[in-house]
Amino acid sequence: MIVTALLFSALTLADGFSLSTHCPPSFELTADNRCTLVTRYDAYDSLQNKGVGGTRTALPAHRDGFSPQQIDLGRYLFFDPLLSANHKQACASCHQPARGFTDGKALSTGTYGDIGTRSAPSLWNVGFLKKLFWDARAGSLEQQALIPIVAPHEMANSPAQLLADLQANAYYPALFRQAFAGTDQIDMTQVATALSAFQSSLISLNSRYDHYAHGYHQALTKQEIKGMNVFRSFVARCAECHTPPLFTNQQIAVIGTPEPDGMAFDAGAGAEPGHQKLRGGFKVPTLRNIALTAPYMHSGRFASLEEATEFYTKGRGHAVPAGENLLLHWHIWEPKLTAEEISQIAAFLGSLTDQSLLPATPARLPSGLALPDELQQPEPKTGVTE
Repeated sequence: MIVTALLFSALTLADGFSLSTHCPPSFELTADNRCTLVTRYDAYDSLQNKGVGGTRTALPAHRDGFSPQQIDLGRYLFFDPLLSANHKQACASCHQPARGFTDGKALSTGTYGDIGTRSAPSLWNVGFLKKLFWDARAGSLEQQALIPIVAPHEMANSPAQLLADLQANAYYPALFRQAFAGTDQIDMTQVATALSAFQSSLISLNSRYDHYAHGYHQALTKQEIKGMNVFRSFVARCAECHTPPLFTNQQIAVIGTPEPDGMAFDAGAGAEPGHQKLRGGFKVPTLRNIALTAPYMHSGRFASLEEATEFYTKGRGHAVPAGENLLLHWHIWEPKLTAEEISQIAAFLGSLTDQSLLPATPARLPSGLALPDELQQPEPKTGVTE
């Protein structure tokens, strides 16, 4: 038995596809081979443990406890076009690391060129979130991970085809056995677990803002500090929904964001029967790495941070289409911010950029397929107007 295990390990190492036995940075390996998140925010308290408050506030509970092997397997799957119907699109096609795990498009594009109805949300810090997708329809990382794979306008695959492709592959069965001990047959639960494990490892909590929050005030410029003060003020009230340290309160908000020209009104979380009060409502997104994730809003309506900020100062309900009687969030009002204050907020939001724990993009995939074309494009521009 020991000889067989050593031979298996030697073969996988020679082939270059042995899964990591170490946790990603910021995670601690426990005695039972689980990765638990450790951050400086652990030293702080939080009202009702919800991660809502000022600069020194504890984070909400994080989804961790996955093994290093499950996280690493999820990394391979995340970048592998084998998961799509035509083997050309990966999860990373719409969630590109260099773009803050978005795709730089107003509306994402599917495997067969279908144009979606919403922009791709960032995946940074999703391990803290209780609801996923713009309309908050998924209640777990596992549920979220599988929906795009089978959606006709996204990766357009089927569970049967995906499992057949994985099982027939020269390497994936052995990798799944490393990540899920005792497994003989790959199943969709394991695929969802591995993808969730990887996504939970995407931690961004080491920005210049975080250095400031932990006591190093020189980390921010005077302009950024002014922007932070406006952001947190009772006039702008940005921080009441985009609350530190996650910069989201994880709630659904109806704010009356306009759709792009020619695009039908999106009911968002209010599309389901019995949720009329949430019509036009969307989950409050995190602002971490926001400078990398332009364009902004659920439909990519605004090209820059200044444009997105200006929307909030143009008057309550100014962009609600005729015939729609939306129950706008009470925080949406008329702060009447000046151009200088808008510029200061945008500068502050740039201080939330942190990709220091960016995971490595695989140099080679177990499927033998090439990385998607989207991952071989030039570095994107930020959403800050220069």
